[in-house]
Amino acid sequence: MITKRIIPCLDVRNGRVVKGVNFEGVRDVSSPVELGKFYSDSGADELVFYDITASVEGRTLFTDILREVASTIFIPLTVGGGINTLEDFDRVLKCGADKVSVNSGAIRNPQLVYEAAQRYGDQCVVLSADIKRVNGELHVFAKGGREDTGMEAIEWIKRCVGNGAGEVVVNSIDTDGVKKGFDIEMLRAVCDAVNVPVIASGGAGCVQDFIDLFRKIPDIDAGLAASVFHFGEIAIPDLKRILAAEGINMRLI
Repeated sequence: MITKRIIPCLDVRNGRVVKGVNFEGVRDVSSPVELGKFYSDSGADELVFYDITASVEGRTLFTDILREVASTIFIPLTVGGGINTLEDFDRVLKCGADKVSVNSGAIRNPQLVYEAAQRYGDQCVVLSADIKRVNGELHVFAKGGREDTGMEAIEWIKRCVGNGAGEVVVNSIDTDGVKKGFDIEMLRAVCDAVNVPVIASGGAGCVQDFIDLFRKIPDIDAGLAASVFHFGEIAIPDLKRILAAEGINMRLI
């Protein structure tokens, strides 16, 4: 049985970890370096680092903080934000990232996923899809959830996986920060459509939400969250022990 992963996410703006609701109303949380080390020491399986304003501000990702985070953790690190070219992939990998997450850059240039997979391998390329319901349809959003592309989400994800994306992070804008549970319907649709690891993001509010996620979608690979971990509402060691007791395969420390 494949071990399920628990992944905290650092949304970084101006060098600080922040968190909002439905991608809006962000507030300051902590230092990404301190928080990254805390999660690494607490038994998180991986860490995701997003420079959340890089794309909308039209700049490259801040690499000085990234280097510091990478040097203090001992778990795989996925990095995203302002990834638009192969040079951006190269730069963040050299700063210590294990995988590179691309969203708006792939929307602007769909060939980017293919070219990156060819150069660095499928396992290095993570598609991050920000998805929101619009008139009953699942739409892909760009620029940190600010811009509706009009593209149907499932077909977009299938296209990118076909081009070489080795993993998909599904960010539900509708449930982000709301803490009412993961978007099971959306996540099930993605898992049914692709045969690469899928990471659920957006909506975790309590331990039961993670139990429901892994029970209702046995194919899901990981649960990603921010608020409940950042504000101490769920401790990762406790979460993983409870999940293991529920029969969900976990890596325990």
